[in-house]
Amino acid sequence: MHDIEPHFRWRDYYIASEDARAPFFGRKYSEFYCTNQLYNFFIHPQWDEFGSATLYGKLLYVDYDASYAMMELMGEWNDTLHNDIMYLKRHVVDVLVAEGISRFVFFCENLLNFHAGDDDYYAEMTEELRETGGWAVLVNTRAHVEEEFLEASLDNYLLLGADYNDLNWRPHKPQIVFAMIEGVVNGRIQRLEY
Repeated sequence: MHDIEPHFRWRDYYIASEDARAPFFGRKYSEFYCTNQLYNFFIHPQWDEFGSATLYGKLLYVDYDASYAMMELMGEWNDTLHNDIMYLKRHVVDVLVAEGISRFVFFCENLLNFHAGDDDYYAEMTEELRETGGWAVLVNTRAHVEEEFLEASLDNYLLLGADYNDLNWRPHKPQIVFAMIEGVVNGRIQRLEY
């Protein structure tokens, strides 16, 4: 687990710990000492904790002018035991929404499991984002995790599925990645309106 490192190639464009408007502003990281754990396993020290015992993330890029944020997730999204959506919404999404962000991309390659709970926070988040024309999308979700999201009917709130999987985003600049994802989102929304 400690070898799974968050994407670092966009650090030339954005560093959340240096962004006074970001929820992780001022964080200090060790290059050598692991302190956070996922169950009995230490995780790489560059992952950010935001209240959950099992879900961690890394805010990779925020564009306040274009109103979007992209975050990589890692661990187990467990709403049953830990209500992880509450932590993600209150400590990350709400902070960024207050700064004008309305569109969220969550990269989910390192999301190992999902356990459903109540959908209240998903409904609240979706309603707030839709008021400003926003959305939240899950990219590159593992098949078994996607099935768990779909079984919980979270596709009513989050954009996910085959259209957003198998996206080779890592070699590209953040603006290009967002443009690709936004194109898929806009295409899907237009199809749904007919």
